[in-house]
Amino acid sequence: MSPLRRALPAFLLAPLLACSSSEPDCSRYEIQHAPPPESTRHLTCSSTACGDGLNPPTSGEHCSDTLRCRVHDTEPNRCVWLHNLEHGHAVFLYNCPEGCPELVSTLESVRQEAKVGSNGVVRALVAPDSRIPHRVAALLWRRSWVSDEADPDALRCLLRFQDDEAPEPGLACLP
Repeated sequence: MSPLRRALPAFLLAPLLACSSSEPDCSRYEIQHAPPPESTRHLTCSSTACGDGLNPPTSGEHCSDTLRCRVHDTEPNRCVWLHNLEHGHAVFLYNCPEGCPELVSTLESVRQEAKVGSNGVVRALVAPDSRIPHRVAALLWRRSWVSDEADPDALRCLLRFQDDEAPEPGLACLP
């Protein structure tokens, strides 16, 4: 066998090894895991008494409607996006009263990396939330990561858990 032929498998393997080394070190990020909620019943969509008592909520009672999976520029009712979490959708929130286009751009970029539904729509949304205690909150059912910076690696680490504990995982989302 020629030296070139023997080297070919190593040559092909090198790009794969390079890709795996670019994976984020998720142990660096404190992704919170909440206990199971007491109830997941549906409330009227005008209700504000939803969630599991956390800020931001990651499970619990919620509205029967869901939000469209896109970037929202007005603050939606939390009870609505909680239903998105139940379906395994990712919710990326931001709190920037003065505006933060770079942060929103980062959230939108990582949103595109979420799982895709059967209808071809990315199963994640971005929305403002003036009640979160930090500038950024990334949520899945019973999981959250919060920070004052939109760290793309931390957001990707959270997305590794998409659908893991959602009661109705994998459901499509409207664009």
